[in-house]
Amino acid sequence: MENLFDITGKVAIITGGAGVLGTSMAKYLAEQGVKVAILDRDEAKGKALAAEIKAAGNEAMFLYTDVMDRDVLEQNCKDILKAYGKIDILVNGAGGNMGGATIPPDKTIFDIALGDFRKVVDLNLFGTVIPTLVFAKAMVDNGGGAIVNMSSESALRPLTRVVGYGAAKAAVTNFTKYMAGELAIKFGNNFRVNAMAPGFFITEQNRTLMTNPDGSYSDRAKTILAHTPYNRFGEPEELLGSLHYLVSDASKFVSGTVLVIDGGFDAFSI
Repeated sequence: MENLFDITGKVAIITGGAGVLGTSMAKYLAEQGVKVAILDRDEAKGKALAAEIKAAGNEAMFLYTDVMDRDVLEQNCKDILKAYGKIDILVNGAGGNMGGATIPPDKTIFDIALGDFRKVVDLNLFGTVIPTLVFAKAMVDNGGGAIVNMSSESALRPLTRVVGYGAAKAAVTNFTKYMAGELAIKFGNNFRVNAMAPGFFITEQNRTLMTNPDGSYSDRAKTILAHTPYNRFGEPEELLGSLHYLVSDASKFVSGTVLVIDGGFDAFSI
């Protein structure tokens, strides 16, 4: 019987590919025989990651990018097509948050920095929309492809403090569903657009929220764990099975969905 999970020879792009989660994804996909294009602003980390993957006998390349700049992304696309000839997979992993778009315990919504709120929405929403427009066009020209966007637990239920990030990720979820219909209806059923909604993972972006200077868990982290049936944070590797499923033929009839990976957080109340 055909191996529905075989992704050997596919070409994948990961934006934010040098981050904690992106690094794990890039290494894993490369190990599965995928040619990986790592796109990130951090040239040092990105180049080191690509070199590490190649040293292990797998295929990868690093390209500096700015997910808010269509011209840069168009050049990235040309470079990837020149190197690998096609694009099969896009993982929109770039995103982030800013302190001014959050509400600390001693503040209220009326203290929000609207400029930072706008920047967070721009980065997470337009930082998904613009790469999708650029790289999905290459997929259309090739006759098919799979896109995986990064949503969030905060898109499913409003979480305290992260108002800007939550609003942005909710928009990413809606855009995911829209694009699933748009690509299929206009260009055929060889296109899939889905999202993963990670629960709580310790990353460079949220480390100061989740941990104290001495490395112990913050009060917010303790509250999160109290509402997570697994009573722990996720590990980056625990996203990989879901990612593999969504970019392989195992999910051939799956589009417009949000796959939640959260240790039961969203299912639990009290």
